[in-house]
Amino acid sequence: MKNIKVKCPAKLNLTLEVVNKRDDGFHNINSIMQLISLYDYLYISVDLAPANQFMLSGNSKDIPYDERNLVYKAADLFFKELNIDGFCVRINIEKNIPIAAGLAGGSTDAAGTLFGLNKMFDDILSKEELHNLCAKLGSDLNVCLEGGCLLATSRGEEVEKLPFVTMPVTLIKPKELGISAKEAYTKYAEQKEKPKYHNTEKMIKALKNGENIKDFLYNDLEYAVFNDYNELQKIKEKYPAAIMSGSGSTYFILEDLQEVNLPKSYQVIKHLNFIPDGCSVA
Repeated sequence: MKNIKVKCPAKLNLTLEVVNKRDDGFHNINSIMQLISLYDYLYISVDLAPANQFMLSGNSKDIPYDERNLVYKAADLFFKELNIDGFCVRINIEKNIPIAAGLAGGSTDAAGTLFGLNKMFDDILSKEELHNLCAKLGSDLNVCLEGGCLLATSRGEEVEKLPFVTMPVTLIKPKELGISAKEAYTKYAEQKEKPKYHNTEKMIKALKNGENIKDFLYNDLEYAVFNDYNELQKIKEKYPAAIMSGSGSTYFILEDLQEVNLPKSYQVIKHLNFIPDGCSVA
């Protein structure tokens, strides 16, 4: 039996600008994404078996541990890509990244599964081949695999490295509110006014020139869902500099706040930082 433990980091959208809707139903985006020091952990073991089987478990009651889980789909895809059979794969998922929060918790776990299995099979796939598998499964996996600060385009699967800077982060999330990507993009499409600030372009220039990026934080999807949820409005009222990540409902502030003055109905995660890495061996 082989075993490995994989660190799967959360991501933030420092910018997220929707370009247009694609024929496949997804949206083209321009987004600067940054990995942060909040991790799920995967405990993966592989043993011989009569036929391939994938057995998931974990500490969360809010995710499925069957073929609906992206981790299961990633493991299945890995073995199908290699065209090999005869293995039992057990994966225990230690969830620390909030669910339905705009932090790529499911995507990073799937990317970590591909990364971990590839390590267990002696890096049988190149990094380019791993990226190709990530792109087949979802929009944020490539970012989580690559790590650091990245420009993500197309539906998010095309990534380009950007200069890395170190910054502190505090997360604030309404505990009982999750917003799906489908809801956020649908509501964005319904907006009559769609601001175009080109903040992604401006932030790239600031990063390359070593300038402050805080003035260019922006998210089109926050604009789309903000008026529908009092929980989000309370965060912004108290912390005007806070920005929503992804489709939400997590907000982030690029400060290490010692105290957050919000009700207990909000989850606060402090003492986080930007990190230069993606999924890695723990």
